Amino acid sequence: MKPFMRLFRIVHGLMAILFACAAIMLIIIAARIGGVAFIGGLDRAAAQGIIEAVGLLAAAVVALQIAETIFEEEIIRDADISASTRVRRFLSRFFVVIIVALAIEGLVATFRAMHEDPAQLPYAASILVAVGILLAAWGLFIHLNRSAEELEPEAMADAKKEDRKLK
Repeated sequence: MKPFMRLFRIVHGLMAILFACAAIMLIIIAARIGGVAFIGGLDRAAAQGIIEAVGLLAAAVVALQIAETIFEEEIIRDADISASTRVRRFLSRFFVVIIVALAIEGLVATFRAMHEDPAQLPYAASILVAVGILLAAWGLFIHLNRSAEELEPEAMADAKKEDRKLK
């Protein structure tokens, strides 16, 4: 079984590297778009370029955070995701990134729709509504999961021990 676990750690490591590479490429593209927009002048087209760059940076943050989460959880900690404490912590990290990125994307879509095609505003609004629903669902998940953690205090102690690997 150990060779399979080692293989899984290698695959997780490769995935983390690919997510980090994607984040770096998105940052480079966003910098290029932002630079072109800035050099092009201070007009509506420049604002749209900057807004597009912000959307790309939000996607880069998501990719980088996913890479970091995979690396920390699967490689450094070699964590067992079966405990409710570990699941809550893992999903919380993931949800924070996704919710923030979707909120930024919703704002970018709103600005773009307002300036280019107002008929697209309902679609932009639906992204922001989805963000609100995800945020509420995440809060409910944390509330319900905390109750489960109280039944398993040893799982919280184990999770805190794993955190020491990061220091």
